[in-house]
Parts: sequence; structure tokens; C-alpha cells
Amino acid sequence: MKSKLKRILIPFMLMIIIKFGYYIVLSPNSINGNGLNPHMGLAFASGLLLGPYGALGVGLGDILSNILRGYSLNISLLSGLVNFIVSLLCYKLWYSQFYKEEIHPPILVNLSSIVKFLAILIFTGLVFSLLEPETILIFEPKSVAFIDFKFLLNYINFGLIFGVIGIWITRRLNYYCLPKISNSSKELFYKIILILLVFLIILFVSDEFIFSHGILDVITEFLILTILSCIFLTKPISHKISIPKKATTERIMNIFLFIALILLFLIFLLMNEYVDVMPDTNLSYDESVWAYLFVSDMVLIIFLIPAGFVLKVIDNTLIKPMLSFSEIEDYIHEGEKIETEGLLDLYSKYTDEDNEIGKLARSYSDLITYNNNYIENINEIESERERIKAELGIAERIQKSNLPTEVIKNRFYNVFGYSKPAKEVGGDFYDYFEIDDENLAIVIGDASGKGVPAALLTTTTQTLIRESLAHLKDPSKILCRINNHICRYNSENMFITLWLGIYNKNTNILTFSNAGHNRPIIKKDDKFELLDVNAGIVLGILEDYEFTTSEIDLKDSIILYTDGITDAKNNNNEMYGEQKLIDFFNKNTLNDNIINELIEDINKFTQDREQFDDMTLLILKK
Repeated sequence: MKSKLKRILIPFMLMIIIKFGYYIVLSPNSINGNGLNPHMGLAFASGLLLGPYGALGVGLGDILSNILRGYSLNISLLSGLVNFIVSLLCYKLWYSQFYKEEIHPPILVNLSSIVKFLAILIFTGLVFSLLEPETILIFEPKSVAFIDFKFLLNYINFGLIFGVIGIWITRRLNYYCLPKISNSSKELFYKIILILLVFLIILFVSDEFIFSHGILDVITEFLILTILSCIFLTKPISHKISIPKKATTERIMNIFLFIALILLFLIFLLMNEYVDVMPDTNLSYDESVWAYLFVSDMVLIIFLIPAGFVLKVIDNTLIKPMLSFSEIEDYIHEGEKIETEGLLDLYSKYTDEDNEIGKLARSYSDLITYNNNYIENINEIESERERIKAELGIAERIQKSNLPTEVIKNRFYNVFGYSKPAKEVGGDFYDYFEIDDENLAIVIGDASGKGVPAALLTTTTQTLIRESLAHLKDPSKILCRINNHICRYNSENMFITLWLGIYNKNTNILTFSNAGHNRPIIKKDDKFELLDVNAGIVLGILEDYEFTTSEIDLKDSIILYTDGITDAKNNNNEMYGEQKLIDFFNKNTLNDNIINELIEDINKFTQDREQFDDMTLLILKK
């Protein structure tokens, strides 16, 4: 409701300010029909931009202004009716479709919209210039020899000014009065009414030049035009309305129109100067205004006709191809091929041209082809990636199934472990199992590299360990056997660190051998410390290397780990380190939740920074 009231009040106030205010300032030279009458352009702009509400506002404003200027109530009401009819006629004509053009709000986006704008301006100007003088003649009868063209010229000049400025404002504010769309089966009827109206206007205008008219002729002419106009105003809008995006054509149009408005202003200044400095021309005020209106229209015609042809050439040779190229936007979807059906045919119209447009068309065509080939390759790569991802998922599950899943817990010892690969699969592994009734094997390893190659090496190593422990109980001999196997079948020059121990629960003796792995942590005298062991060399480097076997009396616990634990880094690039690991175990009890507590402590230290090495831990607690 507020929006509708605003659309009525804006033209209502403008009409009072411009019509009555102009009369007060310039009276008596601004008698209706003589001199400059800017208010006559408000009927065109108000109806065109604000629809029925603008037409009502300008009609009511005209009635009040005429009453304030001293006209009779009859003349004021009839003049207000004329302004309302003409104003609403502009609105209905703009939203009517004449030759299958796109219907949009009053926006000057191309040459056809300019032509439609000017055609409606001139047509409604003729209606106005026929009806408006007759509102006085009906009640103050006198004969007139011809139509007063100052009405028409005032309407066209100021309609152009107010219309263009109003279109710029409503375009910027997106303040359109769009009609309701309804189905209509009477399009032919209203076309006949419009054609008849055009024919009669031409007839009446021609007739005014030749014959004088009495009051009966004036009333008849007024009634015929009013009735036909009112019938056309009942026409429903049945065509789809779209709001075009801002485009280059609209900017070019605005430049031409801006120049046209400047020309109107300059002509006005020059005409005033001409009248002031050349009083001997004997031009009256009325005659000088007539001259201004006539000259300004002639200059506009001289300017707009060649400008229109230039604009048409630009539209055909530049704007239309560019609009064709811009249609690719609707075909582009992320990660999808561009549908070429119809699009390449559109560009093919310009590919043979030997200019910038032709080069652009060829580039677009090549771009579409290259893009589709690229997307096709990407889809193949994506399919392959999904296949690899699925296979890695299987490999991850297989690797996890090779690790112990159950904690060994009895009255002699508890043994459990943890492993988290940096990728889907990793190069770390741990294992523990009872060899026989007395002996428990514990092993931890770290292969070089990451991912699938490292996982294959650890799986092979783990299999060889279990196979070797079936008939060997000496850890050094087992390491020697595995080392020779890896050296012989190591085409990729990979290696693996390994720590292997056999714990006898009856004697508490832990027999072990080390192949370049991190030194274990043992608890001695209620304090955790690093076990002093022979480091040895990693497996896979030197064939027939003699590893050494060591023994310790394990009185409490032993902790095995990979360097992914100690090499974990924080944002300052500081490593967790062996000492912090030892301090952690000295501060905490080796309960069933100790591994979760350790991982939490490491995450706190690293501040959840992404780590790039596998983390593995094995604990044997007595």
C-alpha cells in the first residue's frame, strides 16, 4: 500500500511544483499552451515509469494545479482526465508487443527500445496536443484553424527529458511498476482499436491544417479519441516481462541520450542569448519559445538519425556477436562438459570473418573443444582415482588385519599396541604372538617411504618373521635371514628397521636383536629409560650381515616405538623427542588407556598439526 501511495504522490507533487510553480514564477508568459510548459512532459514519464498509479497522480496534480491557476472546475477535471488517459496510454503501449520483440520495463538497451520510446512519445504527444486544447474550447467555444503545435513540441521535448532521466533513476533503484500478466484472447481486437486510433489521429491532425472547426466538431473529435483511448486502456498485458542485465548496448544508448539532453540545454541557452542580444529581431516571448522548441527538435532529429544508423552498425557488427558469445555463460557448469549443440553453430556465423570478432569466435570454438577434451580426461582420471582409492581401502583393511587385534593379557604379562599410518596404508607395523607355552614374540618395524611400497615391504617382512619363528629361536639369525631375502629381491633399494624380541615368561629373559631401529624404553628401578642396545644396520642394505643377539632380565615393562612418535613436530618445527616420551611414561601409569593418553599428549604438543610419518607403539607390561 505504501509503495502504491508513493507512486501516486511522486507525480502528483511534481505536477503541482512544476506546473503551478512555473506559472507563479513566469506568469503571465506561461499561459497554458504558450511558452515553455515543462509539466506537459510529466504525463509521458509518470505513466511510462509508474503505471496506473503514476497516471492517477499526474491527473490529480493537473486538476489541483489548474484550479490554483484560476481555471474552472469543469476545465480542470477534463484536463486532468486527458492527462490521466495519455499517461496510462504510454504505459499500455510500452508493455504491448508489436513485432515479437522482448518485453521489458522502460530500459533503453538497444536501438529498437529507443525507436519504441520515441514512437510512443510522438504518438501520445499527438493525442495530448489534440485533446488538451479542446478541454478549454469545449467550455469556451471559438474556432481554431489548426492544431497548436507548441503543445506537441512541449510534450515531446520535456517528455524526452523527464522520460530519460526517470529511466536512469528507476534503473539504478530497480524501482519498476510491472503489470500483472493475464491470458488474453482479444489481441486482435485491441490491435484494431490501436490502428483505428492511429488512423483517426492522422486524419484529425491533417484536418486541422485545412478546416476551421466549430464547437460540435471539437466535442465530436474529443469524444471519439477519448472513447477509443479508454477502450485501449482496458487491454490486458499477456506477454512475459523480463528485466535485462546491464550491457554495453545500454551504456552506448545512455551516452547518445546524455548528449541529446546536453544539446537541448545548450540550444535553450543559445536561444535565450539570441533573444537578449538581438532585440531588433522583433521576436515575442511566445515566438522565441516556438523557435526554441522547433530548432531543438530539428537539431535532435539531425543528431539522432545518423546516431541511430551508427548505433545500428555497432549493434550488428559488435554488440550482437558479443551477446552471442555471452550465451556461453548458461552452458558452463563446474566440472561438466560444455554442451556444443547449437552453441558452436552460433559461433560458426563469425568464424570466417577476418577481424577481431572472427578471431574471438574461433578462440571460443577452440576453447569449448579443449575444455570438453580436458573434462573428458579429468573424468577418466577421476574414475581411475576412485578405483585406486577403493583398492587402497582394501589394502588398508588387509594391512590392519595383519596387526594383532586382541590384547594378550594373563598373569605373566600384558601386551598391546597401536599403529596409525600417515596415508591409507603405511610402512610401520608391530606384531606379538605366543610362539609356544613359554615364549612370546614381540616385533616392531619401520620401512622406508610411505604408502603402498612401504606397506608391501612390511607385509613381506611380517610374513618372513612368522615363518622364521616356526623353526628358529635366535633373533639375530632371523634378522640375517630376512635381511638376505630383502637384499636379493630389492629392486627399488628400499630398507626397513626392525626390532625383534623373544620373551620367556618362566625365566623373565628377553632375548632380542636390533636392525637399526629406535632403542626401546624399559622400566628399571621404577623409572623409564632407554635400553642400551647394539643399533645394528637396517635390513635390505648389506647382504650376509651378522646381527648380534642380546639378553636382559626384564623385571618390569618395555616400550617399543617408531620414529613417527618422537619426530612429531609442532608449529615451531620442534620435535616431540625421546626425552619427552620418557618423561610422559614416568609421569603416567601404564594402564589400559595409556596409549590414548599418549596420543592426546602428542596432539596437544603438535597443536593438531598434520603429521607426515606413521606412528606405531608396542607395550609389554609385566
